Amino acid sequence: MAVSTLLRVATEPAMVRVPAGWFWMGCELGRDDERPLHRVWVDAFELASHQVTNKDYARFVAATNRARPPCWNDPNFNHPLAPVVGISWHEATSYCEWLNNTTSAPYRLPCEAEWERAARGDLEGALYPWGDAAPESLPDYGQRWKTGPEPVGLYPPSALGFYNLGDNVHEWCSDWYDAHYYSHSPERNPQGPANGGRRASRGGSWRHQIKVSRTAARSSIPPDFKYSDYGFRVARSCSAPG
Repeated sequence: MAVSTLLRVATEPAMVRVPAGWFWMGCELGRDDERPLHRVWVDAFELASHQVTNKDYARFVAATNRARPPCWNDPNFNHPLAPVVGISWHEATSYCEWLNNTTSAPYRLPCEAEWERAARGDLEGALYPWGDAAPESLPDYGQRWKTGPEPVGLYPPSALGFYNLGDNVHEWCSDWYDAHYYSHSPERNPQGPANGGRRASRGGSWRHQIKVSRTAARSSIPPDFKYSDYGFRVARSCSAPG
């Protein structure tokens, strides 16, 4: 196979299975849009262990002749193993569709409930994926994320096996955003409201004063916006229960 062809072939991401189950979603001590704390059931699913990288996205660009992201040649953002940034919600979903077509697997963006379920793991009620210790307690916290995101997977993963879940870049979710959604969301597999003007996102950002976001914290921007601290990771539905 020619090198040019290899660059157009999708590489399936490493996925971590999250079992079906109930968990407490939200935070009574957080912002208004994190309340009320409510019990949610999420079916089993898989979430990528890493954020989609520049190396991953380059294959998509080569295969589809898509425009390169605005930060593509900026040395603060173009490390091959750094998360791709400057990606709109529409481009993130197009990447998932391309991955579906080239691998015949049901890739998509995670919904907010799935993202929070994965981030919480067995630490239900904890502020962060690792517990309640402040972000400043993380290894090398003061030296990280100075001018952009870091390459994925430099530090140990969460207990479930996820890297950078809560830091590095905001991650697009599939849901429309509604600040009051928790007051009326369904108990099982909530997918967000039917429409809206902003798409939900989760996780922290290299650009923030505090680089790591609480597990329950929500964010959102219009789906066509492209920011240098926005990226994504892919999810996949499980065919079998459990």
